[in-house]
This record gives sequence, C-alpha cells and structure tokens, in this order.
Amino acid sequence: MNATAHSPTPPAQTTVGKDHSGFWSILCAVLFVPAALTAGVLTLASERASRCLTYGQQCVSGLPSWLFNVGVGLGAVACVIVLVTSVARVRQVALAAQILGECMALLVILSHV
Repeated sequence: MNATAHSPTPPAQTTVGKDHSGFWSILCAVLFVPAALTAGVLTLASERASRCLTYGQQCVSGLPSWLFNVGVGLGAVACVIVLVTSVARVRQVALAAQILGECMALLVILSHV
C-alpha cells in the first residue's frame, strides 16, 4: 500500500470578467424617471417657460417631441435587449444605446428652457 496521500490539485480557474450590464441597465431605467421629472421642473422654473405659461409670451418650442418618443423607445428596447441577450458585447452595445436614448429624451425636455 502506498502510505503517501496525494491531495487532488484544484482545477485551474479562468478569470472571466463579470458582465454587470443588466444591473446598469435597470439602474439607468429607474433613474431616468426622476431625471426626467427634475428636467421638467427645471424647465418650468425657467423665465421663458414661466412667461409662456403665465402670459402666453415667448412660447418657442424646443426640439421636436418625436425625438423624445424616439429616445424613450430606444431606451426601452435597448433595456429589454440587455436583459434578454446572453452575448456580453451585444449587452454592452445595447446599454450604450439605452443611455444614448435616455440622454436624447432628457435633452428634448431641457431644450424647452
């Protein structure tokens, strides 16, 4: 009998970076609502918007509203893609598209200042 006991060597672990795109996507989607509300309040607090609401003067529209719809739609679709797909590169690109869409929607709100 062999008296020496050999401990099994642990398998080599590969260090693969964890993809946190899903977390960031949900966080960006949740934070978009208070950001849009804050942008709306800032817009309404501006002198031009106040004059427009109170007296009907200086009512100049900002960027077209369809850009807001496109931005929100792009953000929503990209958020779903991030949560559904399993390919890390696709998730990262979709997260970037989501952030871009949400920023575009916020820019439309702030353009009415």
